[in-house]
Amino acid sequence: MRILAFESSCDETAVAVVEDGRRVLSSEIASQVEVHALYGGVVPEIASRAHIEAIAPLTERALAHAGCRREEIDAVAVTYAPGLIGALLVGVSFAKAFAFALDVPLVPVHHIRGHIAANYLAFPELEPPFLALAVSGGNTLIADVADYTRMKILGSTRDDAAGECFDKAARVLGLPYPGGKPMEDLASQSAGGVYALPLAHVDGAPLDMSFSGLKTAVVNLAHHADQTGEPLDRSALARDFTEAVCEMVVPRAMEAAKQTGRKVLCAAGGVAANRFVRERLMRECGGAGIKLYLPPLSLCGDNAAMIGAQGYYEYLAGHTAGMELNAYATREIE
Repeated sequence: MRILAFESSCDETAVAVVEDGRRVLSSEIASQVEVHALYGGVVPEIASRAHIEAIAPLTERALAHAGCRREEIDAVAVTYAPGLIGALLVGVSFAKAFAFALDVPLVPVHHIRGHIAANYLAFPELEPPFLALAVSGGNTLIADVADYTRMKILGSTRDDAAGECFDKAARVLGLPYPGGKPMEDLASQSAGGVYALPLAHVDGAPLDMSFSGLKTAVVNLAHHADQTGEPLDRSALARDFTEAVCEMVVPRAMEAAKQTGRKVLCAAGGVAANRFVRERLMRECGGAGIKLYLPPLSLCGDNAAMIGAQGYYEYLAGHTAGMELNAYATREIE
């Protein structure tokens, strides 16, 4: 079964053709990073307009690279939530038109479910049940994946996402947008242990997280140094911040595994590409006897192949939509 998939939840327009949820026939991405870097972050209106310009030619390229004619497409999958509403509407509208024109099923896919499904593309042997640690720019959560379409959130952030904090911390440290890789490179220049940063705990919800205090602490340290002329060890602060994020997410994932008895953990999302997060997960999972799946860096960021992978299983479960399908800025993974 060949699925044409669309992803436009933020600042990447992506189109892919995926076969049977596991084989990527083509995966095309049009990035808007250079445009948004001028503003230090994503400008929603600019993102929406860029999606409109890119999605049609990108679709033609994806079909051509897959060696697939339009009439060979069996279904259309699209990210419908969560994300920037204007950006999502571009993908949803285009996918609806394509599915209608081809008279094939339309499959709505939750963005974070797609990130988790990226592991199916990298690891053909992987099957539920397992735990998933999804850490991205817009979401941070731990989910129990009972099967391909039944998931339960065990813990999540109460405020900011880890990826957003990386971008904000990078900005006050004078690093370019997006901040993930520059922060990793800067953190690699120090052993850290210089700055005591806060680690939040949520009463009554040991698996939940909070990153707003951590973000504010980094901002305050940078602003204080700038206003007083005191030296700021940027590389040490980047390292201590990164270690704080690791301390926030990895032990909670290990505790979730202990509570559920799951012996398989999958990482997902853009922050899963961070070297320190990956190393901490490998170390902790190795010590706990948990099988860890880390998607390749190419599948950690936003892409349409992951939407096609999850779309296949949503289709098999009968989760299709009609032309009334709408986009949603927020939506629970469950």
